[in-house]
Amino acid sequence: MDNLTLLRSAEKTLFPIFSEIDTQVKQNLKKVLKAFQNGRVGIHHFASVSGYGHDDLGRETLDQVYAQVMGAEAAAVRVQFVSGTHAIACGLFGILRPGDEMLAVAGRPYDTLEEVIGLRENGQGSLCEFNIQYRELSLTSEGKIDWEALSHAVKSNTRVVLIQRSCGYSWRESLSITDIEKIVTLVKGQNPHTVCFVDNCYGEFISHKEPTAVGADLMAGSLIKNPGGTIVTAGGYLAGKAELVEQAMCRLTAPGIGSSGGATFDQNRLLFQGLFLAPQMVGEALKGSHLIAYVFDQLGYPVNPPPLVQRKDVIQAIQLGSPDKLIAFCKAIQRCSPVSSYLEPVPAQMPGYESQLVMAGGTFIDGSTSEFSADGPLREPYIVFCQGGTHWTHIAIALEEAIEAIRQLK
Repeated sequence: MDNLTLLRSAEKTLFPIFSEIDTQVKQNLKKVLKAFQNGRVGIHHFASVSGYGHDDLGRETLDQVYAQVMGAEAAAVRVQFVSGTHAIACGLFGILRPGDEMLAVAGRPYDTLEEVIGLRENGQGSLCEFNIQYRELSLTSEGKIDWEALSHAVKSNTRVVLIQRSCGYSWRESLSITDIEKIVTLVKGQNPHTVCFVDNCYGEFISHKEPTAVGADLMAGSLIKNPGGTIVTAGGYLAGKAELVEQAMCRLTAPGIGSSGGATFDQNRLLFQGLFLAPQMVGEALKGSHLIAYVFDQLGYPVNPPPLVQRKDVIQAIQLGSPDKLIAFCKAIQRCSPVSSYLEPVPAQMPGYESQLVMAGGTFIDGSTSEFSADGPLREPYIVFCQGGTHWTHIAIALEEAIEAIRQLK
């Protein structure tokens, strides 16, 4: 079957799923609109203040809007967060104290958190250097949460349970909202004072509820992923219980300043508009994820998640099996990007990652994974991770190029 025929067959097969996604987009957009209306958002909220950022009405209103959308007591949306990892790190350092334990319940966390915890590199002020203990529960052989182990894993000093929603760079199922709710219930049943902290990167607007709406105490994410709607230029957010959000913000700024500081540098309009666009953009990314999974499954490659199943985040992984195919795939995606299409991705070391990475990211916002991108670590079994997409038709165009690049290596 030629590439065009394969893609047309995929689109026809996936049409009912695309319709379901459109329904989900509408449901989430209604939720966002309601929060905007309740916050009485007006053009005066798009102005910002400089310097310390005191009394920024737009920023304060945006925090309230985010809190309502996320089903949380409070939220803090700040361009000062360098990344999702930075927002998560502020949450961890804000809550944990010497002698506390953090328990990761979905296996080893994403690569960029390893140095935050202290699993790699020393002398940079990791959690371990502050005498914060770390433990993790391995996944089952099927790559799922070990529910039996989790049912008795929480100790008296387990202050934080870290729940990574997306698969990251591992070959496992991402977590659904139902999974997260079950984790929270099991944890609280053992120690009601343990904080359930969700790394929500790549997971926003996948479901009609967010983790804080089903019992999570705190969550964090990046604005150049789902909630930025592909137009926010930088930043991250925290949402959850007001006390915990404030503790995290005291690590971003300083004790005594917390969430009251932080200028938004004339970004308020983009932050509001990105949130408004986010449900639609996530919907397009989900359609692209289904398309990639279906096509590469038809070509005989292992894919995660498999085709025709409900998505739990916007990441689609393909096990390509060789470094040459991984590099060729990323080069093809780069050639079909709107920005820097003339560049060729090459494997390189990236800050915070253990392995060399090859990354295709011809995006309008540097590093944005709400726009279509693909990357993967150069380690066996050579998996490429695709994420984002402003519209699924662009993903289909890039996918045709990637299929041809892979076929030429056979």
